[in-house]
Amino acid sequence: MQNNIWDPQHECMPREELEQLQLERLQATLNRAYKNVACYRSKFNELGIVPEDVTSLSDLSKLPFTTKEDLRVNYPYGMFAVPLREVVRIHSSSGTTGKPTVVGYTKNDLKTWSNLVARFMTAAGVTHDDVVQIAFGYGMFTGAFGLHYGTETIGAAVIPMSGGNTEKQILIMQDYRTTALVCTPSYAVTIADRIDKLGINPNSLALKTGLFGGEPWSESMRNEIESRLMISATDNYGLSEIIGPGVAGECQHKRGMHISEDAFIPEIIDPETCRVLPPGSTGELVLTSICKEAFPMIRYRTRDITSLEYDTCECGRTLVRMKKTMGRSDDMLIIKGVNVFPSQIEEVLVAIEGCKPHYQLIVERKGALDVLEVCIEVTENIFFDEMKKQRAFLEMVEKRIDSVLGVGVTVKLVEPHSIPRHEGKAERVIDKRIF
Repeated sequence: MQNNIWDPQHECMPREELEQLQLERLQATLNRAYKNVACYRSKFNELGIVPEDVTSLSDLSKLPFTTKEDLRVNYPYGMFAVPLREVVRIHSSSGTTGKPTVVGYTKNDLKTWSNLVARFMTAAGVTHDDVVQIAFGYGMFTGAFGLHYGTETIGAAVIPMSGGNTEKQILIMQDYRTTALVCTPSYAVTIADRIDKLGINPNSLALKTGLFGGEPWSESMRNEIESRLMISATDNYGLSEIIGPGVAGECQHKRGMHISEDAFIPEIIDPETCRVLPPGSTGELVLTSICKEAFPMIRYRTRDITSLEYDTCECGRTLVRMKKTMGRSDDMLIIKGVNVFPSQIEEVLVAIEGCKPHYQLIVERKGALDVLEVCIEVTENIFFDEMKKQRAFLEMVEKRIDSVLGVGVTVKLVEPHSIPRHEGKAERVIDKRIF
């Protein structure tokens, strides 16, 4: 390990060598998927393609996409490329929008996963001297286990705290001298709120690093978490269908998340036309896994909106960097013809003194028009201020949001702690429209 780089051979590989490795691994993956996964064989046959047709990375765009619907139709094991006896771990999504998506790992897959997580944890500054507190829920969700095994691979100590029980989380941080915190960014704010309420000085904690993922979050929210918990907060990205956490993560320069391109080939497409966009364009991230044995994914549509930066990073890694996700193409709200992402509103709110980073967007249809109401928690001073001052504050917030979105919203100020807290992902949007 050198200069906070876990795997210099692959993380700093010259692009020409990296692309050659990607092509070899892609061809092996396509052969395995075509031979062992009926869904892929059928998709390829429909397009009149065989794996041998892929002779360069540019041929990737000829291949069919994989969607969440494919995973649901083939529930539970239809997308597995190895016999079940070779699968040593099964995870799944929560299944809140239908049947859960089930994913599997071989022994080799778990080793790959552990090393990919060790990469982004090392990039964030975690070493074998750290004590890492994991406040993700353990269970079918991949987040906790991914970070757990990555931590052990580095040789750091793991506190498998799991989610919830915020006061106990803080007590353990104090008593066990936790140096790195793993959770969603919204839960980090919840922890910061409770630390304030308990009158604990964050400087009295041993925390140095925060590794946050699982939901989109803004730079403003990062600044708030860093200043309130006195840590360096880094973003990481993954999804269970691809591997779990470990797809990408920030280094300490925080100029985007390095994608482990020796394991995943990223593309950016226009979510409407599905056309591959040129480097630097903003669109939907599509990922192809090229190292997974049990559950290969070919051109998986993540629905996450981002862009890719190919210029060299000061850290020495040659891997492409993805920007923080702006939101999801399927979670994106269209209000009066304007695309609205929760992260845009969060950016405005966190910059306003008196607004707390707890908010909810409620969309309703009144007659033929869509109406967006933004419920924002504010400090007690503002909530209990005289009516005239409160009205002026509310109008100022509405104007700021309007100037960023280009669409009018109604703002409702609510008192502290009135928006439900979630120990996993925050529920930011409630869409009451009937389509």
